[in-house]
Amino acid sequence: MAFNERIKTLRLEKNLTQDELAKATGLSRSAIGMYESGSREPNFETLEVLADFFNVDMNYLLGRSEIPNHPCYYLDPEVAELADQLHKNPEMRILFDASKKLTKEDIQFVMDMVNRMKKDDGQ
Repeated sequence: MAFNERIKTLRLEKNLTQDELAKATGLSRSAIGMYESGSREPNFETLEVLADFFNVDMNYLLGRSEIPNHPCYYLDPEVAELADQLHKNPEMRILFDASKKLTKEDIQFVMDMVNRMKKDDGQ
């Protein structure tokens, strides 16, 4: 998804008009409209403002990632996705901090083990 599509999708998910988004971010309504139409690209500072407002990673905002929020210390997108799963799953969240120095194979192994233990407990 390109930036213009992503910004419009995020705005609509928050049920905001272009005018409301402009007021909330300090940008002009016409700039928001041009970003959404694809006739204008944001500068770095504007990207930061929009990423912060929507609480998403700038790479997600630019359409370079499908993961809205992943820590920048995960350079491998597959590892970032696994870490995101650990972070979002309340039953596995405790493993999130421990996963920072693991490989994607290690993270997947731990997740598989936890899931197997849950099945053995009848959960």
